[in-house]
Amino acid sequence: MKPTDVADPTYFHKVVDCQWACPAHTPVPEYIRLIAQRRYSDAFMINWKSNVFPGVLGRTCDRPCEPACRRTRIEQKPVAICRLKRVAADNRGDVSHRLPAIPSQKNGKRIALIGAGPASLTVARDLLPLGYECVLFEKDRQSGGLMRTNIPSFRLPVDVLDDEVERILDLGVEVRFNTEVSSLKSVLNEGFDAVFIGTGAPRGKDLAITGRRQANANIHLGIDFLTSVAFKHTESIGRRVLVIGGGNTAMDCCRTALRMGGDDVRVTVRSPREDMKASDWEIEDAEREGIPILDNHSPIEFLIEDGRLHGVVFERMQAHYDGFGRRSLSPSGEPPVVIECDDVLMAIGQNNAFPWIERDIGIVFDDTGMPVVDAQTFQSTLPEVFFGGDAAWGPKNIIWAVAHGHQAAISIDLKCREISLTNRPPPMTNLFSQKMGIHEWSYENDISIEQRLAVPHADLAKSLKSLTTEVELGYDGQMAMEEATRCLNCDIQTVFSESLCIECDACVDICPVDCINFTQNEEETPLRAQLRVPATNLDQDLYVSDYLNTGRVMVKDEDVCLHCGLCAERCPTSAWDMQKFLFLDGMATASQELADAN
Repeated sequence: MKPTDVADPTYFHKVVDCQWACPAHTPVPEYIRLIAQRRYSDAFMINWKSNVFPGVLGRTCDRPCEPACRRTRIEQKPVAICRLKRVAADNRGDVSHRLPAIPSQKNGKRIALIGAGPASLTVARDLLPLGYECVLFEKDRQSGGLMRTNIPSFRLPVDVLDDEVERILDLGVEVRFNTEVSSLKSVLNEGFDAVFIGTGAPRGKDLAITGRRQANANIHLGIDFLTSVAFKHTESIGRRVLVIGGGNTAMDCCRTALRMGGDDVRVTVRSPREDMKASDWEIEDAEREGIPILDNHSPIEFLIEDGRLHGVVFERMQAHYDGFGRRSLSPSGEPPVVIECDDVLMAIGQNNAFPWIERDIGIVFDDTGMPVVDAQTFQSTLPEVFFGGDAAWGPKNIIWAVAHGHQAAISIDLKCREISLTNRPPPMTNLFSQKMGIHEWSYENDISIEQRLAVPHADLAKSLKSLTTEVELGYDGQMAMEEATRCLNCDIQTVFSESLCIECDACVDICPVDCINFTQNEEETPLRAQLRVPATNLDQDLYVSDYLNTGRVMVKDEDVCLHCGLCAERCPTSAWDMQKFLFLDGMATASQELADAN
């Protein structure tokens, strides 16, 4: 293999598994170390720069970072990255003086933002400091999008959402609430220099089965139900409630129904339990509140009695998997199951809806009715129109919408500066030693053996009586510090210098996971196989040195390295060093430098 190019910013970035997995590339270990030091405001600002909504995401994020956590290599439970983010948000001090300055002299460019969800708000956050005027169109009376309308207050308190949304609006967004855009052409006719569409996926999927029309009064689309509850248009529900669907929206629906008077609330899903789309922790929270989840149930008929909904008939299903792990479902042959109910909440998915976008203005839509959007620039086929969040490629989650907003803001800025949209600003990276002495480092490198700490919850007897009592109480300062110390500091990289190595193998002897090897070089496949512990995870790279004096090379398996620093402590020549790698994704502010350079 060729020597590893550690100057390539993607190499060490990929080693920081949690940050690599985060769509917004939040520097996770950096802010976790600050939390351990109780520097909450500093940790908050690191989050705010990357993911924009630390308090919201600290409660509701789908946590793609946690399955990637290096802790899962040595034990089952990852570091509670998401809930530590909440600690930074809940305990921060006044950060108003640390927000970006907004120039009084604008740059003359006006940007329309359609939909006041996380993607549009992120675009505004990035563009306002550059002198852009941002005009936000929102059909509801408040901003926040599906964060406000579809996440119940017992998971996301309204004051937390208001705080984070208003922090952006207060930067100088012109808001047009209660303004539903019915024509994109009319918006374009206002002379905006660019338009960003972040309207989410606002249409719930329906079921066209027998009895649907007759039972309409007691069948509610999940996202519409949650919105109606959020704005207090709906305040009660039937005693027996059946939720159809297995995603996070279904979990929010069943838990909301329980708090609105439903005393027999059940969830049904077509797939096996292990294939449910809902996050594990969302399922656990629903079951902790006593809600049964019935898997392998496919609805085939709504039963009507005396002109109203009486129950639902289900066909039992069984799953089949092919050699590639792809699933198919078929009837099991068991007798149908009838579940009686008073109301049904359907949460079987969401669709986009663009009837307000004229088809003669230059925006191309594919066969599914989705706009054709460039995956790198987020630009549509009409150059001044950009899409992001669920509106671009369908439902995902808040952190993806934030990531889209950052990238769309870069593109809008580049377009307004007449720079190629593919000339993206590079990430900011640095790499510097943590050495403080011969055997001392400026970070805590002891490996904690503590298990993941459970987040305290409010008493069920209290929380189930209220739609606004927050269920999760969050970590206190001591618990947060203890959980933070479980982080393995994956951004503190092991950096090797061939010129200093005397091949004494001291590092090999002391490595607790046998990830360091001095061996003959080979092509990647045989090299992986000949290591002391074969490197079988092809998703993580090998760190390969240039040739040493003996003709061997140093090979380290990045997949299992614990970043404990014992190799650097043991090395008599300092051929190994522990160097902190910081990666900050390129943002719109950096495109000013591109313009100056060109």
